[in-house]
Parts: sequence; structure tokens; C-alpha cells
Amino acid sequence: MIANLATQLDPDSDVPDYCIHESRLHIENITEKGCCLVIDDAGEIFQEYINNLSLPSKGQSRFGYAFVKWVHDHQWNPSKVDRVQVTKKGNSYKEFPNHDELSSFDPSDRKFIAVANAHPEKPPILQATDSKWWGWNDALAEVGITVHFLCREYIEAKYAEKIGG
Repeated sequence: MIANLATQLDPDSDVPDYCIHESRLHIENITEKGCCLVIDDAGEIFQEYINNLSLPSKGQSRFGYAFVKWVHDHQWNPSKVDRVQVTKKGNSYKEFPNHDELSSFDPSDRKFIAVANAHPEKPPILQATDSKWWGWNDALAEVGITVHFLCREYIEAKYAEKIGG
């Protein structure tokens, strides 16, 4: 999780400082204002957070860990977190939009799209550095899903580097 770089820099990371700063600001907005976190009711999104970070042990203060702990502590509080029901359908979800250009969308990330699509307000998805999302941005917009790229220049350059264009 990029936010961990805010408190423990990784010399091997090429993530620019502005990406770390933007990630931290958005996480603070969620945790301090109790605003705008939407997850699935089955806990798959939370489990992905756990898989990527795990809950902090006593004495750990990395920012991303603190976010996971906040989600853990508040996931059942409807004034802080919206839980949305989505229906598993093979390696996808019933709520995942039907669009030809999304047929190759990463199965492990489909839960985020399904949750946003199933929510009555279709909340935006925040994406920091996963460049493959850049390639699906137009198709997602066509089906009413908004992705806010927190590190737009970085992610666009990474996508071009990986895809070659």
C-alpha cells in the first residue's frame, strides 16, 4: 500500500512523493471524517487489504496499517462505511458491467467495480499506482464508473511503459 511509504520510505520504490502525499490525504479524509468508504458486504475488499498489509502489531505505526485497522474497527458502522451486497458469478460478479473492453479486466479487481456499480450513488474508485487500470478507464467511464487516479502522471507513464504506448 502506497500510504505506508509516508512513514517508511522504500529506497527501491519509484513512486513519486506527490503520490504518497495524495494517498495519505485521501486516507485521512476517510478515517478522520468517517467519509466515503464503500466495501462489499462479504468482506472481500477488506480481505484484500489484509492480504496486502495485515493488521498492525503493537508498536507498528505505518500509515497503511493504520488505515487497515481503521477499516477493521469501523467496517460494521454504517455511519462510517457503506457495505454493498454483490453476487459472485464465477470469477466475476453479477454487478460487474457488461462491456466488451472490460472482458479482460483483472478478476481480482472486479470486486471494486462491482461494488461501485451496485452502490446507488456509484461512488468513485480511488486508484494510486496500479497502472493496468489506466487502460480500462474509458470503458469504465462508458458504464458510469469513475476512477480517480491519485497519481495520474505516474500511472499514465507506467501504463505506457508496460503496454508500449
